[in-house]
Amino acid sequence: MEEPANAPKTGLILTGGGARAAYQVGVLQEIMAIRGDGSGNQTNPFPIICGTSSGAINASVLACGADRFEETLNRLIQVWSEFQVHQVYRSEILDMLRSGLGWISLILLGWMIRHRRMRPRSLLDNSPLHDLLRIHADFDRLPQMLESGHLSALAITASSYSGGEHVTFYQSQNEVQSWVRNQRLAMRCELSHQHLLASSAIPFVFPATQLEGPHGQAWYGDGAMRQTAPISPAIHLGAEKILVIGAGRMHEPRETQPVQNNDYPSMASIAGHALSSIFLDALAVDVERLQRINHTMGLIAHEHRQHARLRPIDLLVISPSERLDEIAVRHADRLPATVKNLLRVLGNSSKKTARQGGAFISYLLFESAYTQELMALGRMDARSKENEIRRFFNWPSKLGSEKLGSH
Repeated sequence: MEEPANAPKTGLILTGGGARAAYQVGVLQEIMAIRGDGSGNQTNPFPIICGTSSGAINASVLACGADRFEETLNRLIQVWSEFQVHQVYRSEILDMLRSGLGWISLILLGWMIRHRRMRPRSLLDNSPLHDLLRIHADFDRLPQMLESGHLSALAITASSYSGGEHVTFYQSQNEVQSWVRNQRLAMRCELSHQHLLASSAIPFVFPATQLEGPHGQAWYGDGAMRQTAPISPAIHLGAEKILVIGAGRMHEPRETQPVQNNDYPSMASIAGHALSSIFLDALAVDVERLQRINHTMGLIAHEHRQHARLRPIDLLVISPSERLDEIAVRHADRLPATVKNLLRVLGNSSKKTARQGGAFISYLLFESAYTQELMALGRMDARSKENEIRRFFNWPSKLGSEKLGSH
């Protein structure tokens, strides 16, 4: 099922969210099942791939294996299906004493800690993630993927702690003019594992990474911070239709029976609320903005559109139909004892506070029982949008496929 040469370029945007990114893999798995025609088609349906935070990791693995897209996706499925915390961050007691409890000591005894080297850099030590990335994200193949036409561009976003800008680092097949907007800019460069470590450095949780940026060396953290326009990079890189896979519900409904709790919120609860604001809110706003632009462009006569600076973008958004924090709470016991103890210190000690801190847990729960349930939810949500997916990719309808098969 090859795309015509003049087909509009399709972009894929994978947002951030720590362990929540397992959901994205489930969605892609079902999309490939919908495409399946029994021919073992390995064509990459996404010439332009953009990722943020843990979504950037998924994006990079897919981009570096774009010539064997479904085979590469199957490797991602296996990784997420078998995930364990120790593959992402250290959870042994001595490591937790050096990192997580170091933060507690800093809060209590900070006035005594004068030497910079004694100051902890993050709540958790994510050095195991370095090894995982080296195994599964082969950036040495990226130039080959671009040169051979299996991929047009890969973009990874990160946020500069030094300058405050949100930066999109990208590597492209053709020359693309870097863009500069208010507090966000782009830089063409040779992408590496360091860009992934920076983009996925959840604030406070994982350490920042030093990168060569638009203004020289700077420290970078999670790309979801200060990300006001998550869809923008794909558009700048030439995408005319875009699939966005979120890692949180786009619009959270009000609870029919709000939980009455007059206790002061725990640190874990506050952290989860802050992370949800960082990872989820900007995407919903950007989607609404693009939908308004599409509506406005639809009101302009076709012959006049070519003079407009804006252009309509075919957009498909797939996001969780269930609250991922509630799923995380069901699997919270899977966390290593040391991590659970750390969460207790942060105020996540009872069933009531665990529910409040479920959002925080949902980003750190790299355990197979949780990630497999997220992948299953992703498959289910994509299946419920099968007709929209077929229309988006211009694939034959299910009824049409059955008719073709009967002749």
